[in-house]
Amino acid sequence: MSNIVAIVGRPNVGKSTLFNRLVQRREAIVDSVSGVTRDRHYGKSDWNGKEFSVIDTGGYTIGSNDIFEEEIRKQVQLAIEESDIIVFVVDVEEGITPMDTEVANILRKVKKPVLMAVNKVDNSMRVNDALEFYNLGLGEYYTISSINGSGTGELLDALTEKLEGEVIAENELPRFAVVGRPNAGKSSFINALIGEDRNIVTDIAGTTRDSIDTKYNRFGFEFNLIDTAGIRKKSKVKEDLEFYSVMRAVRAIENCDVAIVVVDATRDFEGQDENIFWLAEKNKKGVIILVNKWDLIEKETNTMRDFEAKIRREIAPFTDVPILFISALTKQRIYKAIETAVDVFKNRKKRIPTSKLNDTMLEIVKHNGPPAIKGKFVKIKYCMQLPTPTPQFVFFCNLPQYVKDPYKRFVENKLRENFDFHGVPIVIYFRQK
Repeated sequence: MSNIVAIVGRPNVGKSTLFNRLVQRREAIVDSVSGVTRDRHYGKSDWNGKEFSVIDTGGYTIGSNDIFEEEIRKQVQLAIEESDIIVFVVDVEEGITPMDTEVANILRKVKKPVLMAVNKVDNSMRVNDALEFYNLGLGEYYTISSINGSGTGELLDALTEKLEGEVIAENELPRFAVVGRPNAGKSSFINALIGEDRNIVTDIAGTTRDSIDTKYNRFGFEFNLIDTAGIRKKSKVKEDLEFYSVMRAVRAIENCDVAIVVVDATRDFEGQDENIFWLAEKNKKGVIILVNKWDLIEKETNTMRDFEAKIRREIAPFTDVPILFISALTKQRIYKAIETAVDVFKNRKKRIPTSKLNDTMLEIVKHNGPPAIKGKFVKIKYCMQLPTPTPQFVFFCNLPQYVKDPYKRFVENKLRENFDFHGVPIVIYFRQK
């Protein structure tokens, strides 16, 4: 299980600044994914070798003050339901406001770890001002300045102590998550697969409160299907549908092997589709893209080719991804979709013997070495696949600092050409021997 950390608090206390610092700051931290709505809202972060996802609940509020407060309450509630750890941000400049008190009242009843971060503490005077936040009854707090980063280390130390370790069971069935924006046809796709023949299905209560795992065994395939399509829809989240669907997608992607991204052909490949795709890529999951409702599209000679080319432009540079055009309604190509997901799952687990890897790749780099920089030539001497759960390779050479991104992409493309990693993100390192 991966961990989700939600940042909550009223507007303008610095939630987004803290979020940006967590997901972008250090070298180890992966950049964030541009968000659902106007703002950045979720990303990957890691600290001391522990990875977690961060969700910023800010930036969703619109309307008058009353609606505003209602919205914040809803977001806090959502964050509580969907995350594992909550970071509550308050502002030392403004002190305790009625809204802070309200949020604190909700958080005191929560059974999950809550860390309070008092923001904008950038001098010693303000350290004393922060004392009043003890009155919120949440115990210890952490003084930080998310603008300049002071105090965030202590906050992260405390946060990572509370993270649960990853538990990966061996020989488990492949886990396929069906993700996508609301109304893209995720439910229809799953129903088309499962059919009315319910005896082939055993429902396992979802590992995540709102995704349901269905064990699927048909046509010679056996796997768990994680359905994020809104089983047990909550009436109170109508307005937060986008936010809620993102929270679910994040959780489902974190716990799957292959993300099946369902796109609505009638709505084009949009921002949120991209976000979901990049989130799967950042998490090093296998990915396939299904363009659903293809039966509703007026077709000309190159309609499919143009649509596919557009998607590949949007997802560059990781374009080695299967894209299938399906119709859940007419069941067109839905079994092909599952077959493809199984292939991607196998590609993600693939191990290349070191001798075979060196025979192939050293020959290629010998004829196409990295360009010389300042008259110095990079010599690549040896390569191997790392013993990681997903495909990662290391190339040993004399001057790794001179190997630039375009060359890394060249090497990645050659690996893909020779060993078939269709649908799987690859990580390549250059190291000094």
